[in-house]
Amino acid sequence: MGIHNEEEKNMEKEKLNADRIDAQNKTGSAVEEESPDNGMEESPDTAAGPGDEAADAVDTGGDNAIENDPAVLRELLVEQTKRADENYDRLIRLQADYDNFRRRTRQEKEEIYKYASERLITAMLPFLDNFDLALSAEGNTVESFKSGMEMIHKQLLDVLAGEGFAEIPAVGEQFDPTRHEAVQRAESTEHPDNTIVEEFRRGYFLNDKVIRASMVKVVKS
Repeated sequence: MGIHNEEEKNMEKEKLNADRIDAQNKTGSAVEEESPDNGMEESPDTAAGPGDEAADAVDTGGDNAIENDPAVLRELLVEQTKRADENYDRLIRLQADYDNFRRRTRQEKEEIYKYASERLITAMLPFLDNFDLALSAEGNTVESFKSGMEMIHKQLLDVLAGEGFAEIPAVGEQFDPTRHEAVQRAESTEHPDNTIVEEFRRGYFLNDKVIRASMVKVVKS
């Protein structure tokens, strides 16, 4: 009996020790489960505190307050109005300068057209003087009068030649419809076909431009 009692007491002690160890293990697990995120603290870089949110709200509210400030808006209005007035004044001045330029250009053109022939008329005044002398002379013979007319004619052609004026060659030339106007046709065995054999009215160039075509008779075989 004594031996059995001793064994039972030892088994009870071992059981109590096992229960105590098991209870300690359970207590440790419960403490670990209660700790958030396995005991890791939140990084200050990733966590946004209430202070940061308040700062953002203050910044946004400050910008809106500046944009809606009546004093700021009045200052912007005054500045833009001044700029618009300056641009309008500049536009008015440019328009006035352009109108003056157009008026001055028109006047200059009118002056050019009005007095374009002044130099030519001035060069022809001596011919009027010579005509006056020839017509007022008394006792001139036909030969002397003709000689005076030929001199005036040559003088006139020389002045006109200085302006690019020239006669169009006609008699003996081949007919050219850009320079000659055929008013008659003639048959001839002495001249090739389309040869001009007679001139009824002389034609003239001004530089390289035909200002009047020659009226001619052309051979047609």
